[in-house]
Amino acid sequence: MINGKKDESLLSGLKFSGSIQSDVLIPEKDRKIRTGEHSNWALSNTYADLRLANRHIEIGGRFQFTEHPLPGYEKEFKGWGVPYFYVKGHLKRAELTLCDFYEQFGSGLILRCYEERELGVDNALRGGRLILRPIEGLQVKLIGGKQRRYWHHNKSFVYGGDIEMELSHWIKPLRNRNTILTIGLSGVSKHESDEDILSIRPTGEKDAYDADIIGAYKLHLPKNTGGFDIRADLQTSRWHFLAEYAQKSHDPSFDNGYTYRHGKTLLLSASYSRKGLSALLQAKRSEDMNFRSRRSQTGNSSFINNLPAFTMEHTYFLASSYPYATQNVPGEWAFQGSLSYNFIRHTLLGGKYGTLIRINASHTCGIKTNPLCDMNGEPITDLKGTKGYNTSFWKWGTHSYYHDINIQFEKKISKNFKLNGMFMNQLYNTSVIEGEGETVHANIFVLEGNFSISRKVKLRCETQYLRTKQDEGDRLYGLIELSLPPHFMFTLSDEWCKRVSEAKNPDLTHAVHYYMASIAYTHASHSLIVGYGRTADGYNCTGGVCRWQPAQKGLQLSYTFTF
Repeated sequence: MINGKKDESLLSGLKFSGSIQSDVLIPEKDRKIRTGEHSNWALSNTYADLRLANRHIEIGGRFQFTEHPLPGYEKEFKGWGVPYFYVKGHLKRAELTLCDFYEQFGSGLILRCYEERELGVDNALRGGRLILRPIEGLQVKLIGGKQRRYWHHNKSFVYGGDIEMELSHWIKPLRNRNTILTIGLSGVSKHESDEDILSIRPTGEKDAYDADIIGAYKLHLPKNTGGFDIRADLQTSRWHFLAEYAQKSHDPSFDNGYTYRHGKTLLLSASYSRKGLSALLQAKRSEDMNFRSRRSQTGNSSFINNLPAFTMEHTYFLASSYPYATQNVPGEWAFQGSLSYNFIRHTLLGGKYGTLIRINASHTCGIKTNPLCDMNGEPITDLKGTKGYNTSFWKWGTHSYYHDINIQFEKKISKNFKLNGMFMNQLYNTSVIEGEGETVHANIFVLEGNFSISRKVKLRCETQYLRTKQDEGDRLYGLIELSLPPHFMFTLSDEWCKRVSEAKNPDLTHAVHYYMASIAYTHASHSLIVGYGRTADGYNCTGGVCRWQPAQKGLQLSYTFTF
């Protein structure tokens, strides 16, 4: 207050907040599980996010120290500094952000800039974003900038816009029926300079021995590549429908072998829920939808968009051993369905306390492609500069990429004991998803018991078994977790793997125990986890995006603090 009047200046009422996150590994060499060599005694990924804000203005940034990053992060990830900084202004129905920002249009089919620290993904845009809400139910976004890639930014410029209208604000019958109908339209484009990409082709001329003369031709690469997304979202008290279609202009890149195809994605989703019952059906067809801010880059960096994987993200350890990564090139058909039903008390299946049953099924396969042929009917070997292949919308490929059929139950046996379980059948096409290897067929069994020892003390036990003849064979996993709220949690776990290849002789295998012990302590805004043990190599995936993590052994510390 100033002279009895409320202070409305831009800097009044500023509040300071933030968080600190640090994950540390003190590695040990272990030849039995094939850990790598580390020249540093400690490895760490550390972040400090700071924010100063009031009702009109917000200033924030992130300090990142990854000079000695954790195993599995690329060498470009190494460094330290302030890679993320922004200034945001709010004024009535407008919001302006300058410098770094994250954004997503719709489901992210043509634009998703986000951060996922466990995957090492941070593809923020550096530039500007303007959000306008001129009337109730209408939102307009305009964005433009250069995309972050590790400690640098790609030279290409990404720009676009999104319009989203919630029609229930304007159509009275929708409001009266408690129905929300939202439609959206997005457009995104990138401007990228030309590169010297050569295609080896016959010139049409013959040499003295009547052989074709081969020549190198420079591809004419588009400097502007654009895409659009249109969607409709309908929600009622029990139903939710989503239909979304995205298309991208021809975008020759390293991912698709520098071929000239239009990318396309169709996504359909329907769900129903009421007390004790929920159901979900989803389908997606995608074709050549890798959209990067730089055409010649690989890995998880430089993606402008993201296609969700229509597979269940499992929380049980062995059930997540073979996670699925979305296959954008040439594309995929993906389906998912789930049903959850709660059998009420004092029924045949409900018993004294009720029983919850969940059934989920996911299936992903390739799209049918037909090769391009020359005038003699022979398949073209160098597809650079061509359309690459022909497709038919409704035809599936001959190979399954992934399927997962699982059934889960949650059953309260007594006042102090609850039993959960799961059976899962899984197919994992290693050659497609990882680039090499045999297809894995696995059956997974899980039992979880939750004991209430007292009003505060809880004990949780897990037993898991993965049965397969492929890859590293059978696995067993056990876990004991004791919770002593509000401060402590103690965990012991062990994974037994039937056959792990030796580093020097891959044909020789041996059984390995991946043991782990940890203590978690929480107080107010502080959280500290200290653990020691082994971790197996494998893929860590979220939303269809994956990162390979090598095997490791040592002391692990994780600290978080929010203020």
